Amino acid sequence: MNVSELQKKIIELKKQNDVCILAHSYQAREICEIADYTGDSYKLSVDATKVGNKNILMCGVRFMAETCKILSPEKKVVLAQPIAGCAMADQMDKALISEVKKKFPGYTVVAYVNTTAELKTICDVCVTSSSAVQIVNNIENRDILFIPDCNLGSYVSRQCPDKNIRLLSGCCPIHACVTKKEAEAAKAAHPGAELLVHPECTPEVCSLADYIGSTSGIMNYAVNSDKKEFIIGTEISIAEHLQYMCPDKKFHLLSLKLICPNMKATTLMDVYNCLNGCGGEEIVLDDDTIRDAKRCIDEMIRLGQ
Repeated sequence: MNVSELQKKIIELKKQNDVCILAHSYQAREICEIADYTGDSYKLSVDATKVGNKNILMCGVRFMAETCKILSPEKKVVLAQPIAGCAMADQMDKALISEVKKKFPGYTVVAYVNTTAELKTICDVCVTSSSAVQIVNNIENRDILFIPDCNLGSYVSRQCPDKNIRLLSGCCPIHACVTKKEAEAAKAAHPGAELLVHPECTPEVCSLADYIGSTSGIMNYAVNSDKKEFIIGTEISIAEHLQYMCPDKKFHLLSLKLICPNMKATTLMDVYNCLNGCGGEEIVLDDDTIRDAKRCIDEMIRLGQ
C-alpha cells in the first residue's frame, strides 16, 4: 500500500468512526495532509473543543493529548504513538515544583503549556510561546516563577522588564542545542535570508534573529513577508511545510540538529492502526486532575484577552 492509498483509507475510516484527527505542525507532511486540524499545541486543543466528533486522535506528543483531554473531558482522546513524550515536559514534576514554590512564596507560577497535566494542577497560569509576553505583562504580581523553559523565560523577561522573573534550568533540548556559531554560519551562507527563530532557542541565537516567534508565528511571518528567502530556526518540518505553502520562496535549515524524535515517532501507519482499533493509547485523567489543571488554562484565556 503506498502513501496515497493509505491516506485514502484513513480518510474513509475517520469518517466511519467519527474521529477528528489533530496534527501538530512538527508532524510529517503525509500526516498533516490527512488531519482535520493542524497547528501548535494549544490551538489544536482549542480546535478539539469546537468539533462535534466524539473521538479525537492526537498526532503529536503526550502533553498535547493531555491538554486536549483537559479541555474536552467528555471526548475520547487517543495519542497516536504512546512513546511520543516531550523531553521538556518531563524535566519537572509536581514534587519538584512544590518544593521550589516553598522557596519563593508569593510568586505567581507561570507554566509553559509544554508541561504535564499533573504539574499544571499546582500552577497559577499557563502560557504558550505566542501568548507568554502578553500574559506575563497582564499578571498583577511583579514576582513570577516561570517554568520549565529558561530560554523562553529569558525571552519573556527581556520583553517584560518591569517583572521580577525567576527561571529554572529546564529547556527544549532540541532548540537549545543550536549554537550562536551555527546561526552566524547560516547567515553567512545565506546573506539575503532573514533568520526566523523560536524563543526556545538560546538568547545568543535569538540575538541574531530577524524575527522571534512561535511555530505559527514563524509560519505566518514567512507566508506574509515580502522577503523571498528565510533561515528557519525551529523543527525542520516547518521548513518543509513552508516550501509547499510558498513555492516561490526559499527556506533554509538553521541546523540539522533541529529534529524532534518524539514528533517524528508518529507514522502514517500508526494513524491507520489507531483508526482500526489496534494502536495508540487513550488518555485517561481523573476528575481532580482535569479540574485543577484546567484552572491555569482558564486563567491563560482570561489574561490573554
